[in-house]
Amino acid sequence: MILRALLIAVIAGAVAGLAVTLLQSYKLTPLIHEAETFEHAASTSPAGDTHGAEPAAGVAAEHDHGDGAWAPADGIERVGFTSLANILTGIGFALLLVAGFILSGRPVRASNGLLWGMAGFAAFVLAPALQMPPELPGAAAIDVSLRQMAWLGIAVATAGGIALIAFGARPWLKAVGVAAIVLPQLLSLPLGDGIGLAPPELAAEFAILSVAGGAIFWAVLGSVAGYLYGRVQA
Repeated sequence: MILRALLIAVIAGAVAGLAVTLLQSYKLTPLIHEAETFEHAASTSPAGDTHGAEPAAGVAAEHDHGDGAWAPADGIERVGFTSLANILTGIGFALLLVAGFILSGRPVRASNGLLWGMAGFAAFVLAPALQMPPELPGAAAIDVSLRQMAWLGIAVATAGGIALIAFGARPWLKAVGVAAIVLPQLLSLPLGDGIGLAPPELAAEFAILSVAGGAIFWAVLGSVAGYLYGRVQA
């Protein structure tokens, strides 16, 4: 069963990773390039501040902080590394889904696999995004370590809450589940200092498309993993 679970995770993760890469290539990557021109312009400005300025003509749309950090080149290299990262992420989350399938002890097919996927979307994308919207390069973000800890805490609390609501045998367990989902949203996380470099409308479009991409990723992941798991169970 372990080998079959791994195979399901690899296939589902690959399909979902490639699907979301397609969306990112046509919708999100152009927005990132545009935001990087504002970030680059700010880093090369003598005043170091170009808030609200148009990107300088001829400035390459590359994410270069001037600190020697490596980044893939635009084009096939960037798409390839993005695809690899999305597939590996998909495999990791698919392993969690399949573990959930097994622990639940219930039949899973493509139809209710989609519901499992939407639960994953709610826990790992939507709930964290309500507190910390996806951000473009140059955004006035909070500290990265704090952001990572907050993301993990919100995701774990929401996933646990959903599990208690779905599988809790007693009403008080379901009530605890609701509290686990709601309470993290009542916290006030510190905002980043300063103003983001990209125009607000660009940042808003990026946030919406990122969340939409997360929904597609989890819908495909849950459906494919559920379908394959159902075939194994049959």
